[in-house]
Amino acid sequence: MRTVKAQLASAYVTTVRVNASQSASVETDALVVGIYATPDGPEAATGAEALDQALSGGLAATLAALGFAGKAEEVAKFPTFGALPAPLVVAVGLGDRPDGEPDLESLRRSAGAATRVLAGTATAAIAFPASSPEQVEAVALGALLGAYAFTRYRTTGEQKAPVGEITILTEAAGTEDVVTRATVLAEAVNLVRDLVNTPPSDLFPARFAELAEETGGKAGIGVEVLDAVALKEGGYGGILGVGQGSARPPRLVRLAYSHPEAAKTVAFVGKGITFDSGGLSLKPAAQMDWMKSDMGGAAAVLGALIAVARLGLPINAVGYMCLAENMPSGTATRPSDVLHTFSGKTVEVLDTDAEGRLVLIDGIARAAQDNPDLIVDVATLTGAQIVALGWRTAGVMANDDDLRDQVVEIAGRQGEGAWGMPLPDDLRKGLDSPVADIANLNPERWGGMLTAGVFLREFVPPGVKWAHIDMAGPAFNKGEPHGYTPKGGTGAITRTLVGIAESYARD
Repeated sequence: MRTVKAQLASAYVTTVRVNASQSASVETDALVVGIYATPDGPEAATGAEALDQALSGGLAATLAALGFAGKAEEVAKFPTFGALPAPLVVAVGLGDRPDGEPDLESLRRSAGAATRVLAGTATAAIAFPASSPEQVEAVALGALLGAYAFTRYRTTGEQKAPVGEITILTEAAGTEDVVTRATVLAEAVNLVRDLVNTPPSDLFPARFAELAEETGGKAGIGVEVLDAVALKEGGYGGILGVGQGSARPPRLVRLAYSHPEAAKTVAFVGKGITFDSGGLSLKPAAQMDWMKSDMGGAAAVLGALIAVARLGLPINAVGYMCLAENMPSGTATRPSDVLHTFSGKTVEVLDTDAEGRLVLIDGIARAAQDNPDLIVDVATLTGAQIVALGWRTAGVMANDDDLRDQVVEIAGRQGEGAWGMPLPDDLRKGLDSPVADIANLNPERWGGMLTAGVFLREFVPPGVKWAHIDMAGPAFNKGEPHGYTPKGGTGAITRTLVGIAESYARD
């Protein structure tokens, strides 16, 4: 039996075990089973047969009486009244019965839905259709991601800790590596969630850089921090321009992981606006409360680099966290100011609320000096992304169509919604400036997500492969929890970046 302890970023410890026991014989506080939706009513999925036998074939009737249909992520609880060692059964809908193997993402989401409702429970066993290592990993990852809570600032009211111990019931062999991978990914994603959820009063550029040094150092990552003085000496006018209105100066953090067998280098660049007021182009108050999440791209880069290092991938990976606080003040950048960026190009600032692209271009230009095989930037960049694709689907753009499609495919394999978008050349003219090399905004509002991508592309050196991920919506869940996704910070795109590193490590 394999046991791995996940040191979750919120100070909780969830233990994942793999056990070949039958569901009816496991001593646990709660038994989780998967249920399919069929035209004839709820039907037990593989793994739940022993439970059905213990209930004398009454599982389907019990669920039907509860009004449970087996729809994806639907959850129902009922007591066993001594029929099993487990006093409680949690039935989770897996959706329609597939023709072949169950979809991995449906296993992740259903496992997460179960562990979310089991907060405050000491132990749980999951009997899902998980007969392969890949399926076991999906269940483990979903369960660990669902077992997340951010309670650091709560001092009153009932506080339920996430489920403490999870046992995955399966006879699959060779699960040690996949459980380890699931644990590493969950820890990385939950670290990102914690960072996104932290108030900006406690997570400003200097503190964020300190946390990168602490967490990155523990993972064996090299960390270099450029403060405001070093940024000025280095000519990082984009980052400095965004941060100059704040009493808390900006930072650029470089993370570096290397492997002796690496043949390729990938570079990740993350937008890290620790709070975005819009600057002098002030945001409406109703859009400002969740702008603590505007550093989600930098957090995803940190989480991904830590995961890459802990997994020991044979790749060289470099990460840049472009950190600034965008505030209005007497020293803030004004609309019509011109910034001299690290690339040597000048940018006229037409709107100080289009600030994310200004810090990213310094990070992209600096990352190009590492001679990577690929640069990927990730950012909560535009409200236009949410208008175009909604809250759960990131937009992916690239200077190579095959690369764009590859990133979308990797994101889908990781269970993260992404959709490929174009970079129309005709949008470039809207960024012309009469006084600088380029303007940071097209005054026309249409196609804002694509125009932002076209702007960034101007700062990618010729011959360098580059992809841009706009995750303005997916990074922060303003609605109710769903699947393994909590309310608040989601940790979006962290797994996609790890998947990209894995793909390049294999090639």
